[in-house]
Amino acid sequence: MGNDLSAGLSAQDGEDYTRYMLWFAYACIIYSIIGFSWGALMGGIRAFREFVDYSAQGKLIVLAHAHINLLGWVEMAIFSVLYYVVPRLALAPIYSVRLVKIHFWVHNFGLIGLVVFFSLAGLIGGLPSEGDPVALERLVSHLKAAAGMFGTLVLVANIIWAYNLFKTAAGWAARFQAAQRTV
Repeated sequence: MGNDLSAGLSAQDGEDYTRYMLWFAYACIIYSIIGFSWGALMGGIRAFREFVDYSAQGKLIVLAHAHINLLGWVEMAIFSVLYYVVPRLALAPIYSVRLVKIHFWVHNFGLIGLVVFFSLAGLIGGLPSEGDPVALERLVSHLKAAAGMFGTLVLVANIIWAYNLFKTAAGWAARFQAAQRTV
């Protein structure tokens, strides 16, 4: 297999696989810049920091920030690296390029929805309200439920990723032994 990402794949699948691995890396970079900037703003702008620290639902904005960093920056880096490393260790092409693509889009869609709805719930729930506090809390709970649904998409994407890597690695020992006999 060497260092060729596309060994064992069709030309189109090899190109798509390389493209998506790079997209995972690019997404990692983009999410890290968003997350680091967001953290700097929360820490550096007193009014923002106080809103997050002292408003009724400000903690949800912190959760959104944490998720953009963990599920965006950190996970995207891990996905990109392991999509590169596991096929080389297993001496096999990636099990399914289609699953790599599905994983990328489902994860990003889920993450963006999760962050948007956590942020909206934190913002709306933290603003002073002259209306019915029960209605406001109901709205915030619906926004949090939407965040949870998008979070479920991230979980599904992670399961797709794990399945794809486990299927790629299956049978590695036999391939390793066969490669050792040809050396």
